[in-house]
Amino acid sequence: MSDPAPKAMSVEEYLRTEEKSPYKREYVGGFVYPLHAQAGASRPHVLISGNIFGTLYADAVRAGCRLYQNDMKLRVEDNTSFFYPDVMLVCDRDSGDNDAETSPCLLVEVLSQSTAAHDRFGKYGVYTAIPSLQTYLIVEQKERRVYAYGRQEGGWQLQELSGSGSIEVPCLSRRITLDEIYLGVL
Repeated sequence: MSDPAPKAMSVEEYLRTEEKSPYKREYVGGFVYPLHAQAGASRPHVLISGNIFGTLYADAVRAGCRLYQNDMKLRVEDNTSFFYPDVMLVCDRDSGDNDAETSPCLLVEVLSQSTAAHDRFGKYGVYTAIPSLQTYLIVEQKERRVYAYGRQEGGWQLQELSGSGSIEVPCLSRRITLDEIYLGVL
């Protein structure tokens, strides 16, 4: 069975129907894309995002930040895109919107077969245009490999880690290791 085709709708209709939808949906440029329409995430996917969340949680609370795992919407400032990142860290002031955040400093997507191309290419362009974003992590679940994009003076720098290593999380003034990310998984 193939994934459902994207459905065209207005931002207003998306927001009005999202709360009652039986599954999460992302909204990009006038089209709605269902997430996990056929089934939930795999065990490695859930463990990896949980490991990242768990590793960063205490530091996020101490820093006065808000850390989310896959159920909080990210609203891109232009109001034409809404996403559900696997992990999102927000350290700016509260947006005042209880349903979405707008100023993340860290976004994480754990790759799955159905979302890999969109996470690598489609979301990269949208996410890295967010002024507050400092780090975007794309995390493999079938091997110990992380693609870490960090905002540098003059643009985005890619650091590819395989097997071991650590990634800077500037908004928390700390690093996260591949051992922490893949604990109990690989």
